[in-house]
Amino acid sequence: MSFRTEDGMLVPAVTADEMREVDRIAMEEFSLGILQMMENAGRNLAQNAIDMLDGEPGPVTILAGGGGNGGGGLCCGRHLHNRGYEVHLVLDRDPSAMRGAASAQLRILEVAGLQVTGPDGVGAAMRRAHLVVDALIGYSLRGAPRGRAADLIAACNRHGQVLSLDVPSGLDATTGEAPGAVVQPERTLTLALPKTGLSRIPGDLYLADIGIPPAVYERLGLSYQSPFQCGVYWTRLLRG
Repeated sequence: MSFRTEDGMLVPAVTADEMREVDRIAMEEFSLGILQMMENAGRNLAQNAIDMLDGEPGPVTILAGGGGNGGGGLCCGRHLHNRGYEVHLVLDRDPSAMRGAASAQLRILEVAGLQVTGPDGVGAAMRRAHLVVDALIGYSLRGAPRGRAADLIAACNRHGQVLSLDVPSGLDATTGEAPGAVVQPERTLTLALPKTGLSRIPGDLYLADIGIPPAVYERLGLSYQSPFQCGVYWTRLLRG
């Protein structure tokens, strides 16, 4: 399965393991920080959310996990909040269990005055939302989603308009298989390079630049030409 831009440029796809290696090289050999890449992901995700809402303000509910995917979703929530959107934060775990970069993103939001929606308020936050952002799991799926994550995926699929970050939560990024519950988004914004498992997902597929130099991809033997035009940081991808 190949991916290409709307003007016909071929874009290489990577497996989950290859994407982990991209991230490792970017951080260890090129000194890119996780918060740098997360900021780019969150900003692009917010722009996609605004695009899906046709620029109209309305409540947005962010579903965030505890890893890098969740951190990108929380960063998106900050950019939307900065632009006047009503943002509701829903986590798949207790806030005290957040770690690393995702925890840092949550602290910024809390200082900015946003609070995590408790379990009793999740249903109302989902019903009121004009858009739900799925940032629960990403490409690091290990088996079927369980517990609160599985419950949030089910709730997500009862909502009319969903935007997934990188990979719809519950989908194996490499094979495209779903070992359990999986989000069915209207749009997926994948990061850096498309993942091989995205070939048959529902909805539109977009690709976002998160600031990784082409030399990182070349270290993996990938033939890469930037699909992003001057001044453009995300683009639609076609499959097949």
